[in-house]
Amino acid sequence: MAEGVDYEALPSDASLGVNMLAGALAGITEHAVMFPIDSIKTRMQVFATSPAAVYTGIGNAFTRISSTEGMRALWRGVSSVILGAGPAHAVHFGTYEAIKELAGGNAAGNQWLATSLAGASATIASDALMNPFDVIKQRMQVHQSEFRSVFTALQVVYRKEGLAAFYVSYPTTLMMSVPFTAVQFTVYEHMKKLLNPSCSYSPVTHMIAGGVAGGVAAGVTTPLDVAKTLLQTRGSSHDPEIRRVGGMLDAFRIIWRRDGIKGFGRGMSPRILTHMPSNALCWLSYEFFKVAIREQ
Repeated sequence: MAEGVDYEALPSDASLGVNMLAGALAGITEHAVMFPIDSIKTRMQVFATSPAAVYTGIGNAFTRISSTEGMRALWRGVSSVILGAGPAHAVHFGTYEAIKELAGGNAAGNQWLATSLAGASATIASDALMNPFDVIKQRMQVHQSEFRSVFTALQVVYRKEGLAAFYVSYPTTLMMSVPFTAVQFTVYEHMKKLLNPSCSYSPVTHMIAGGVAGGVAAGVTTPLDVAKTLLQTRGSSHDPEIRRVGGMLDAFRIIWRRDGIKGFGRGMSPRILTHMPSNALCWLSYEFFKVAIREQ
């Protein structure tokens, strides 16, 4: 890349196609790299009926899964993420940049409100596309999953549970993702300006800002993520009460009754560990691909 590029000024004039393609490439990169930790997070959040599926921490889960099921088990479901993450992130970043521009986020003095609005709007659009893929991903991640193929899982879940199975967690996903994204983008923009006030090209700045933003947002929204996982994996559970759970409030009641306040923090460590490097990588990839595509 040539020196002297006004890197931070690129979002204001980059085309929608550039933003969407950059977002798609960044999303696939982000999810694929951190997928094994995400698998551990899912398993730690599920209320397991078998002692073999109860884990005391990230290290314990990694060791037991890899030794008893093989390393491939930690990657089960990654194909669903790859299929969904590209289009979903393309919509996410395309919507973010478009709404940010319309709301005046690229003008002085309007950044906080504009970036929060843009981040929330982007999430509503992308989650509608990604939610079914996320359901299939988690069904494939759980202990002793019956599924080895994304398309088989789609067919079986649809046949047994109907279309509602793919969207029962969507309200909870939005309740989690809208504040997650608003916090993430707001912290990211703030950190970026704090660390790089000259707006010069700085990959390290994007990695640090993205990592901090991802970690903060992941920690804040973990209770909702626990409820989302319970809803998305209900059809794979052998627990009659969990199989009957009908929505977010039902999920909250089950979590509270079975595990108390600590239940809402299930999987927080791997969730933060996933989002910090994945968000750092996502923002670094996004900004890099955006510049690379424009320079072709």
